[in-house]
Amino acid sequence: MKKWKRLKKRLILTVKIAAGSSLAIGIAQNLQLDYAISAGTITLLTLMTTKWETVKLSVFRLVTFLVSVITAWIAFAHIDSIWFSYGVFIFIIVFLSETMGLRATISVNSVIGAHLLTSHNFTVASIWNEFLLVVIGVSIALFLNLFHDNHNREKDIIADMRYTEGRLQSAIRNLADYLSDGEIGKEALDGICKLEEELHEFLKEAYEFQENTFQSHPGYYIDYFEMRQGQCRILHDLYFEMKKIQSIPEQAVIVANYMLYLADYVIELNEPSKQMDRLNSIFDSMAAQEMPITRTDFESRAILYHILMDLEEFLAYKSRFIKSLNEKQLDKYWN
Repeated sequence: MKKWKRLKKRLILTVKIAAGSSLAIGIAQNLQLDYAISAGTITLLTLMTTKWETVKLSVFRLVTFLVSVITAWIAFAHIDSIWFSYGVFIFIIVFLSETMGLRATISVNSVIGAHLLTSHNFTVASIWNEFLLVVIGVSIALFLNLFHDNHNREKDIIADMRYTEGRLQSAIRNLADYLSDGEIGKEALDGICKLEEELHEFLKEAYEFQENTFQSHPGYYIDYFEMRQGQCRILHDLYFEMKKIQSIPEQAVIVANYMLYLADYVIELNEPSKQMDRLNSIFDSMAAQEMPITRTDFESRAILYHILMDLEEFLAYKSRFIKSLNEKQLDKYWN
């Protein structure tokens, strides 16, 4: 399913680039513009971005157009050597673009420069020709980048959230089983590592969704998956903490039962105050117990206490996530 979704995204982008570039060239030819094919190139270069990036890049391309024309006139009209004048032009354009943080505009500005270098024509008609090429290219890109399957993409993100919660619940239960019976297989770690890799992809999808939608508060999904990444890292560390236990202390059953209880509340719409209160009561209960006698028991009890601290941080990730939400996000996603 994931492979099909990735293939679908590539196909949609490919069709948009091919259709948009062809349309841009066709419009430029109908307007009888010189270098009409460059309109298609500009569309291609602009479409290789997200919706918000396309808007920003289109504005920057238009804003820097005048800078490119002036730079071309300075370099080409006053330096006879073709290769040297183009080198001076590129040097200035790249330097200015990098200084202003507009690296993405370099490609189109260099195309404009190549046209002006070839024609050595700085008349109003020639400059208007270049301006129209840029306008056509970015306009087609802007229009096509308005069309994104954001409804289904958001449904996929929500499905990834439910999947993540299920995998975290499973991982917690596997770790709890180890504290109960003293056996834990490598498949438990493999499952956590796989989820870490998947969360990296889910986070990328959330960022793409944010950049391709004009709706309010899409950053919620980014914050959600970052929170789950942090929780997954804690479970990763818990696995290795548990592997250090040489003998399972009797208090391990209490911690295991708590973890089984906690797993049921690894869901999106849960505020973990009750889970935190129950964890604090376990801390108090363990602190009131007699100190272990042997060194092995002492070390195992210390590791068990550290596990509880890790579980506390696991809950803290969710608490911090909830506190970071504003009223509009709470109203949209939690009510």
